[in-house]
Amino acid sequence: MKITTPTLLLDKKKALNNIQRMVDKARTSGVRLRPHFKTHQSAQVGEWFRDFGIDAITVSSIRMAQYFARHGWSDIVVAFPANILERESINELASKVNLHLVLVNLETAQALAQGLNHQVKVWLKIDTGYHRTGISPHAHSELDEILAAIQQSEQLHFEGFLTHDGHTYKQTDTEAIQTIHNTSVYLLHLLRDHYKMQFPDLKLSLGDTPSCSVLDDLSGVDEIRPGNFVFYDLTQEHIGSCNFEDIAVCMACPVVAKHPDRHEIILYGGSVHFSKDSLALEDGSIIYGRVVALEQEGWSEPLDGIELASLSHEHGIVRATPEMFEKYKIGDIMGVLPVHSCLTADLMKGYMTTEGEQLEHMSGVMQLV
Repeated sequence: MKITTPTLLLDKKKALNNIQRMVDKARTSGVRLRPHFKTHQSAQVGEWFRDFGIDAITVSSIRMAQYFARHGWSDIVVAFPANILERESINELASKVNLHLVLVNLETAQALAQGLNHQVKVWLKIDTGYHRTGISPHAHSELDEILAAIQQSEQLHFEGFLTHDGHTYKQTDTEAIQTIHNTSVYLLHLLRDHYKMQFPDLKLSLGDTPSCSVLDDLSGVDEIRPGNFVFYDLTQEHIGSCNFEDIAVCMACPVVAKHPDRHEIILYGGSVHFSKDSLALEDGSIIYGRVVALEQEGWSEPLDGIELASLSHEHGIVRATPEMFEKYKIGDIMGVLPVHSCLTADLMKGYMTTEGEQLEHMSGVMQLV
């Protein structure tokens, strides 16, 4: 394969192995896997999930739901608080697919009840400790008001309670992740017990890659919605969700300059390619990626003595030991594992597999529409 500019490489075999493990874990735990597609945002990668029997997905926007609906997905949860300004797009999408929306307040429920022409399923998002958004599991009066508005609407059908344990991303200890997961399941169960007479078929949905990767038993909910697991990244490896060999994407960046006086190598590959996400190491240093050796059919584990230490718009600054510095010359292609694969994929807008096949990303396709 010929690489001349920053390119996001994708190892299909690793991605398929990651999917297989999560499918097996969901099956063993007796839960439905509704994977979040915001990580890859690719019609072709989405097809890989179909081969494992996946028929329902999660996305993070109406725009993303439209993209995957055009590619044949018909059971879609938009796991972001419903935006009433998109009612026209919601109506259009709901006329074609089994659409699920997330509510976090009464105002949105009332606006959708008045403005929708087609039925949608709705989930109430519960804040079980992440504190990004959502309704307190103890706010029964608030929940009652929202549920009453849903019941009075012909177009809104209450599906259940949904949460996201984003605070697992700040953990590196399995017991801490287990505690967060157990707490969320417990709080969701309290809600189900409270409302099961009124809604006997309500479901519980939970999703985050750390708990779904680290924990063996995910029973206690009806479905899980992890997303990052398809690619993983350095953050997930740091948490303990995966090993280096599970990371399925790697940036390939041209070497454009070398500075022997400070042992720095300059890459064509900056924050507009990687994002500005960083990883704090145990010694207090900050990195933006780990350097690997590109090989015939993939890449090695991270190399010692060399790392992506700084990013600006187009520039990546790699610091290296004298020995590692001498291994690279101007015009070489350097491999770098990203800190956050979701944002890197979104910025790169496409993939090249290790077999040389070009795969689309929604962002790249939508730019052309």
